[in-house]
Amino acid sequence: MGAFNIPVIVGSTRRGRQTPKVARFIQRRLAERDGIESDLLDLAQYDFPIMEERLRQRDDPPPGLTEFSERIAGADALVIVTPEYNSGYPGVLKNALDHLLPEYRRKPVGIISVSAGPWGGLSALTQLRQVVLSLGALPIPAKFPVRQVQSSFDEEGETEDPAYEKSAERFIDELLWYTEALAARRALDSG
Repeated sequence: MGAFNIPVIVGSTRRGRQTPKVARFIQRRLAERDGIESDLLDLAQYDFPIMEERLRQRDDPPPGLTEFSERIAGADALVIVTPEYNSGYPGVLKNALDHLLPEYRRKPVGIISVSAGPWGGLSALTQLRQVVLSLGALPIPAKFPVRQVQSSFDEEGETEDPAYEKSAERFIDELLWYTEALAARRALDSG
Protein backbone atom coordinates (compact mmCIF):
# COMPACT_ATOMS: atom_id res chain seq x y z
CA MET A 1 0.00 0.00 0.00
CA GLY A 2 1.11 3.56 -0.67
CA ALA A 3 1.30 6.38 1.80
CA PHE A 4 -1.70 7.09 3.97
CA ASN A 5 -3.09 10.62 3.94
CA ILE A 6 -4.14 11.60 7.48
CA PRO A 7 -4.99 15.29 7.88
CA VAL A 8 -5.45 16.87 11.31
CA ILE A 9 -8.48 19.13 11.80
CA VAL A 10 -7.96 22.04 14.21
CA GLY A 11 -11.45 22.18 15.74
CA SER A 12 -11.49 25.69 17.20
CA THR A 13 -11.44 29.25 15.94
CA ARG A 14 -11.60 30.92 19.34
CA ARG A 15 -9.27 33.82 20.15
CA GLY A 16 -6.38 32.67 22.32
CA ARG A 17 -7.08 29.05 21.42
CA GLN A 18 -4.66 26.38 22.59
CA THR A 19 -5.82 23.63 20.24
CA PRO A 20 -3.31 24.42 17.44
CA LYS A 21 -0.43 23.57 19.79
CA VAL A 22 -1.64 20.00 20.15
CA ALA A 23 -2.63 19.79 16.48
CA ARG A 24 0.92 20.74 15.44
CA PHE A 25 2.30 18.17 17.89
CA ILE A 26 0.23 15.25 16.57
CA GLN A 27 0.60 16.30 12.92
CA ARG A 28 4.39 16.22 13.26
CA ARG A 29 4.28 12.83 15.01
CA LEU A 30 2.13 11.46 12.18
CA ALA A 31 4.41 12.90 9.48
CA GLU A 32 7.47 11.37 11.17
CA ARG A 33 6.06 7.90 10.57
CA ASP A 34 6.98 6.10 7.36
CA GLY A 35 4.09 5.92 4.93
CA ILE A 36 2.05 8.80 6.35
CA GLU A 37 1.38 12.18 4.82
CA SER A 38 -0.24 14.67 7.15
CA ASP A 39 -1.11 18.34 7.20
CA LEU A 40 -3.33 20.70 9.16
CA LEU A 41 -6.86 21.71 8.24
CA ASP A 42 -7.39 24.74 10.46
CA LEU A 43 -11.03 25.80 10.66
CA ALA A 44 -9.87 29.35 11.33
CA GLN A 45 -8.49 29.40 7.78
CA TYR A 46 -11.85 28.38 6.29
CA ASP A 47 -14.38 30.57 8.14
CA PHE A 48 -17.45 28.63 6.93
CA PRO A 49 -20.84 30.28 7.34
CA ILE A 50 -23.55 28.51 9.32
CA MET A 51 -24.63 25.51 7.28
CA GLU A 52 -27.77 26.05 5.24
CA GLU A 53 -27.38 22.86 3.22
CA ARG A 54 -24.75 20.17 2.67
CA LEU A 55 -22.20 20.79 -0.05
CA ARG A 56 -23.51 18.09 -2.38
CA GLN A 57 -26.92 19.82 -2.45
CA ARG A 58 -25.59 23.32 -3.19
CA ASP A 59 -24.73 25.04 -6.43
CA ASP A 60 -23.20 28.00 -4.57
CA PRO A 61 -20.70 26.54 -2.07
CA PRO A 62 -19.11 28.91 0.45
CA PRO A 63 -15.46 29.78 -0.23
CA GLY A 64 -13.13 26.96 0.72
CA LEU A 65 -15.83 24.33 1.21
CA THR A 66 -15.11 22.45 -2.01
CA GLU A 67 -11.39 22.35 -1.17
CA PHE A 68 -12.17 21.19 2.40
CA SER A 69 -14.45 18.49 0.99
CA GLU A 70 -11.75 17.29 -1.40
CA ARG A 71 -9.19 17.13 1.42
CA ILE A 72 -11.55 15.09 3.60
CA ALA A 73 -12.60 12.84 0.71
CA GLY A 74 -8.95 12.17 -0.19
CA ALA A 75 -8.02 11.23 3.38
CA ASP A 76 -7.52 7.64 4.48
CA ALA A 77 -8.22 8.65 8.09
CA LEU A 78 -8.69 11.84 10.09
CA VAL A 79 -7.57 13.26 13.38
CA ILE A 80 -9.73 15.88 15.03
CA VAL A 81 -8.23 18.01 17.79
CA THR A 82 -11.02 19.65 19.75
CA PRO A 83 -11.15 21.78 22.85
CA GLU A 84 -13.87 21.36 25.42
CA TYR A 85 -16.03 24.41 25.98
CA ASN A 86 -18.80 24.16 28.58
CA SER A 87 -18.65 20.33 28.60
CA GLY A 88 -18.94 20.09 24.81
CA TYR A 89 -17.05 20.63 21.59
CA PRO A 90 -17.20 23.94 19.67
CA GLY A 91 -20.13 24.76 17.41
CA VAL A 92 -17.70 25.78 14.66
CA LEU A 93 -16.46 22.17 14.52
CA LYS A 94 -19.99 20.75 14.32
CA ASN A 95 -20.83 23.27 11.61
CA ALA A 96 -17.78 22.29 9.53
CA LEU A 97 -18.47 18.57 9.93
CA ASP A 98 -22.15 18.97 9.00
CA HIS A 99 -21.39 20.58 5.63
CA LEU A 100 -20.19 17.18 4.38
CA LEU A 101 -21.40 13.58 4.61
CA PRO A 102 -20.23 10.98 2.07
CA GLU A 103 -16.65 12.21 2.48
CA TYR A 104 -16.51 10.60 5.95
CA ARG A 105 -17.90 7.18 5.05
CA ARG A 106 -15.94 4.33 6.62
CA LYS A 107 -12.97 6.47 7.64
CA PRO A 108 -11.27 5.97 10.96
CA VAL A 109 -11.22 9.11 13.06
CA GLY A 110 -8.93 9.72 16.01
CA ILE A 111 -10.16 12.37 18.43
CA ILE A 112 -7.86 14.34 20.69
CA SER A 113 -9.57 16.44 23.33
CA VAL A 114 -7.93 19.50 24.86
CA SER A 115 -8.76 21.33 28.06
CA ALA A 116 -7.30 23.97 30.33
CA GLY A 117 -8.65 21.97 33.26
CA PRO A 118 -7.76 18.66 34.87
CA TRP A 119 -10.05 16.32 32.89
CA GLY A 120 -8.68 16.79 29.39
CA GLY A 121 -11.97 17.41 27.61
CA LEU A 122 -13.46 13.95 28.01
CA SER A 123 -17.03 15.25 27.71
CA ALA A 124 -16.24 16.77 24.30
CA LEU A 125 -14.54 13.56 23.20
CA THR A 126 -17.53 11.43 24.19
CA GLN A 127 -20.01 13.69 22.40
CA LEU A 128 -17.90 13.96 19.28
CA ARG A 129 -17.61 10.19 19.00
CA GLN A 130 -21.39 9.99 18.65
CA VAL A 131 -21.36 12.61 15.89
CA VAL A 132 -18.54 10.84 14.04
CA LEU A 133 -20.52 7.59 14.08
CA SER A 134 -23.59 9.39 12.73
CA LEU A 135 -21.48 10.74 9.85
CA GLY A 136 -20.64 7.15 8.87
CA ALA A 137 -17.06 7.31 10.12
CA LEU A 138 -15.44 5.13 12.77
CA PRO A 139 -14.05 6.76 15.90
CA ILE A 140 -11.09 4.75 17.16
CA PRO A 141 -11.28 3.52 20.76
CA ALA A 142 -8.01 5.17 21.83
CA LYS A 143 -8.43 8.28 23.96
CA PHE A 144 -5.94 11.12 23.99
CA PRO A 145 -7.05 13.75 26.49
CA VAL A 146 -4.73 16.72 26.99
CA ARG A 147 -5.03 18.34 30.39
CA GLN A 148 -3.88 21.84 31.32
CA VAL A 149 -2.86 22.43 27.73
CA GLN A 150 -1.65 25.99 28.37
CA SER A 151 1.29 24.66 30.40
CA SER A 152 1.69 21.22 28.80
CA PHE A 153 2.61 22.39 25.27
CA ASP A 154 4.55 25.37 23.96
CA GLU A 155 3.44 27.52 21.00
CA GLU A 156 5.29 25.29 18.54
CA GLY A 157 3.47 22.21 19.79
CA GLU A 158 6.30 20.70 21.76
CA THR A 159 6.02 19.09 25.16
CA GLU A 160 8.52 17.98 27.72
CA ASP A 161 6.06 15.55 29.28
CA PRO A 162 7.01 11.98 28.29
CA ALA A 163 3.46 10.83 29.08
CA TYR A 164 2.15 12.80 26.09
CA GLU A 165 4.82 11.28 23.83
CA LYS A 166 3.76 7.79 24.94
CA SER A 167 0.08 8.64 24.53
CA ALA A 168 0.76 9.93 21.02
CA GLU A 169 2.55 6.70 20.07
CA ARG A 170 -0.32 4.53 21.31
CA PHE A 171 -2.90 6.78 19.69
CA ILE A 172 -1.14 6.75 16.31
CA ASP A 173 -0.56 2.99 16.48
CA GLU A 174 -4.28 2.39 16.99
CA LEU A 175 -5.26 4.90 14.30
CA LEU A 176 -2.93 3.13 11.86
CA TRP A 177 -4.34 -0.28 12.77
CA TYR A 178 -7.81 0.88 11.78
CA THR A 179 -6.52 2.77 8.75
CA GLU A 180 -4.67 -0.29 7.44
CA ALA A 181 -7.60 -2.63 8.15
CA LEU A 182 -10.10 -0.44 6.34
CA ALA A 183 -7.72 0.20 3.42
CA ALA A 184 -7.29 -3.58 3.02
CA ARG A 185 -11.06 -4.01 2.98
CA ARG A 186 -11.51 -1.22 0.42
CA ALA A 187 -8.88 -2.93 -1.75
CA LEU A 188 -10.85 -6.20 -1.57
CA ASP A 189 -14.10 -4.43 -2.42
CA SER A 190 -12.58 -2.67 -5.44
CA GLY A 191 -10.59 -5.70 -6.64
